Amino acid sequence: MTSTLTLAEALAAGTVVLDGGMSNQLESAGHDLSDELWSARLLAEQPEAVTEAHLAYFRAGADVAITSSYQATFEGFAKRGISHDRAAELMALSVESAREAARRARVSRPLWVAASAGPYGAMLADGSEYRGRYGLSVDELERFHRPRLEVLAAAGPDVLALETVPDADEAAALLRAVRGLGVPAWLTYSVAGGRTRAGQPLEEAFALAAEADEVIAVGVNCCAPEDVDGAAATAARVTGKPVVVYPNSGETWDAEARAWTGRSTFTVGQVKGWQQAGARLIGGCCRVGPEGVSGIAGALGDA
Repeated sequence: MTSTLTLAEALAAGTVVLDGGMSNQLESAGHDLSDELWSARLLAEQPEAVTEAHLAYFRAGADVAITSSYQATFEGFAKRGISHDRAAELMALSVESAREAARRARVSRPLWVAASAGPYGAMLADGSEYRGRYGLSVDELERFHRPRLEVLAAAGPDVLALETVPDADEAAALLRAVRGLGVPAWLTYSVAGGRTRAGQPLEEAFALAAEADEVIAVGVNCCAPEDVDGAAATAARVTGKPVVVYPNSGETWDAEARAWTGRSTFTVGQVKGWQQAGARLIGGCCRVGPEGVSGIAGALGDA
C-alpha cells in the first residue's frame, strides 16, 4: 500500500529497505538495455516491464522503489527524436509505473516511490558519471537538472533520489535545483574510498547537504560494498541526518565494453554493520537483485 507516513517519519522511527538495481532486473527478464537511454528506453517502448521490475522488488521486501528515470533527460530523449512534451510524459510515467507496482504488491506495510535523477554524466552515457569534472559550472549544472526535477516533482513521488553523484560541484547544483519543489530529497554520492569519484574528501561533500532542509537523507550508492561503512559513519557525523546506502555488487563497470567485470563482494552479512554505522535506508544498486534485497530485508528484520 502507499503510505500516509512520510519517508522522513519512517526513517526517524527505524530502518527502511530500498530496492535493488533496475537494469539487472530488466535484463534478467530478457530486455536488451544496450542503448544510451538504458532502462529509460523501456518507458517509451515497454512500460509494463518497468512496473514488473518494481513489483519484483516490492515482493522481495523493498519498502521503496527507485524509478527508472536515472538516465531520463530532455537532452537524452531529444537525441532519440523524442519531443520535449513526450519526454516529460515519460518522466512522469516512471513515477506512475512505480506507484502501479505498489498498488499491485498488495502488502500491508507502507511503500514509497523515489524519483531518480542521475548525474549529468549519465546523459552522456560514456562513463563520466564515475569521474565527474565535466567542465561545467555549478550554474550550468543547475540549469541542466532543474527542468527534469520540476517534472519529476510534479508527478508526485515521495522523495527525489539525487543519486550516483560523482562530484561535490554537481551536488551543489542539485541542492540548488531542488529548492522550492515541495518534495524532499536524498543525496547520494558515488565514491571510491574516502573521496567522491572526482576526488573531493567526503567530509566536504556531505557537508553541503547538512543545512539543506529539503534533504532527508545523505549517503552513497553505486560504490563497492567495502566503501560503505566509512562513508556511512562520515555522513552521519557530518550531517546529523539519516544515512542512505545502496552499493552495487562490487563488480566493476567497463564503460567501453558496456559490461560488468570482476566478482561480487556484496553479502547480506554486511548489512547490520551499515546499520550500526548510521544507515537507515538500505538497499542495493547495480547487480543486486530481488534475492539480495530479500536478504537485506531479512537481516534488518532480525536486527
